[in-house]
Amino acid sequence: MITLYVDGDAFPNLLKPILLRSIERLQIKTYVIANKKINIGESRHVEYIIVDTLADEADNKIVEMLEEGDLIITADIPLADRVIEKNAHAIDHRGELYSVDNIKQYLAMRNLMESIRESGEITSGPKPFSQKDAQMFANQLNSFLIKYYK
Repeated sequence: MITLYVDGDAFPNLLKPILLRSIERLQIKTYVIANKKINIGESRHVEYIIVDTLADEADNKIVEMLEEGDLIITADIPLADRVIEKNAHAIDHRGELYSVDNIKQYLAMRNLMESIRESGEITSGPKPFSQKDAQMFANQLNSFLIKYYK
């Protein structure tokens, strides 16, 4: 049986009820890990872990705890890369399922965009999170759980 990890940093409010319904319906052991309290809702299946505010502290805790086959929800592509290296799974907030087949491409694109932003050529970040993004996330999470949750 898989365990679910939520990278609590910047977790969109629109996704909290979607995620909580899945956790409750399937009774999935879930850890929400962040450097401050992130409340996705009350559930006996959810444990909140607050880490120090040092850079990457939540990421390191997630990687330390997860096991092969577990699922993490994160918008942090370098963290998703570390998760994939441990033979676990990662879904981002917009419903993208990262895999060994695509994570290096996403990581390269992320690094390129970061470099371009640092040079001042692009000053904006990703587009605002939308209801469509929430629906894509819900669909991907549901598909993943149907396939992998036992």
